[in-house]
Amino acid sequence: MRNRGALAATTVGLCVAATAAAVAAPAAAAPAGGGEPRFLSARELPPHPTSAWHAGRVTAGQPEALPVCVGEALPSTSVHRTFWTDLDTNAVQVTVVERSTQRAKEFAGLLRKKLDGCAARLEREHPDVDAKQKYYGKLDVEEGAHVYGLHTKWNWGASDANLFAVGRDGRTVTLVRWGQLGKLSDAPVSGFKATTRTAVNKLY
Repeated sequence: MRNRGALAATTVGLCVAATAAAVAAPAAAAPAGGGEPRFLSARELPPHPTSAWHAGRVTAGQPEALPVCVGEALPSTSVHRTFWTDLDTNAVQVTVVERSTQRAKEFAGLLRKKLDGCAARLEREHPDVDAKQKYYGKLDVEEGAHVYGLHTKWNWGASDANLFAVGRDGRTVTLVRWGQLGKLSDAPVSGFKATTRTAVNKLY
């Protein structure tokens, strides 16, 4: 079991070291047998009221700070890009190109299943956290995208809000996570849905 500080850092998102690594890492190679999926740009994230977004490079492999609940399901063939503001908000997009449409369907289903049970799992594994989640519905974009929210409050004071989206276009699956200190009521759900639509539309 991770200690609570490590999990809180994962829930909120990226540490400074992870951000630096994302900037310095080499760009990912294009997937075999097709073009390279396009990733979100910094300006396509939900606007922050006081800070611009910054983007790391598109990088092969799993992100260093794995998204809570779904991180262990991300394969080594993942490609990711991290984003951050100058304050307490960050995001990551992870894309996986599967060998077939059926495998992509199954992988997207696995991510959704893990998000469906995320809050209950966190509370089982960590008695000092109160976790609540919300399903914000399916977006009609390509083969569909599903949007979720997760709020975690630790008994030592940390309060984090995360938004997640799982979308698919053919044999390509993308996961987008946005995180910030605070409550879900403060999360930019409409803006995140727009970001999700853009992410899925840009896959190829």
